[in-house]
Amino acid sequence: MKTIREVAEQFEVSTRTIRYYEEIGLLKPQRAANNQRLYSKAEIAKIKLISRGKRYGFSLDEIKEMVLLFDKDRSGRKQLERTIEYGKQRISEIEAKIKEFQELKEEMEQLLHKFSEKLNNIEGEQGYE
Repeated sequence: MKTIREVAEQFEVSTRTIRYYEEIGLLKPQRAANNQRLYSKAEIAKIKLISRGKRYGFSLDEIKEMVLLFDKDRSGRKQLERTIEYGKQRISEIEAKIKEFQELKEEMEQLLHKFSEKLNNIEGEQGYE
């Protein structure tokens, strides 16, 4: 069992973030006699999934749905199906952004080429004066 401070340090988040995850129903820590939050291996595994989901750009609502599906279906099948579905959607979004950035890069390269030509022309004209 780990305290909230230990978990926060492990995942490099604030204790407030951990408490927020509890508020929205993602986590259910046990309580010590002094009312201190204690996190089991299962709760720590959930925090790991939350961290990974955030890293991949999933919303907290999507993460919550994926994490809590395991509580409803211990086989993990529904959780895996939903994760695959959301993962495919996220990959499509990433591919669209890559395409957008590639187009932006090409536009900027063309513009820089034109600017370089213009600068060379200006410098060439000044050399004749």
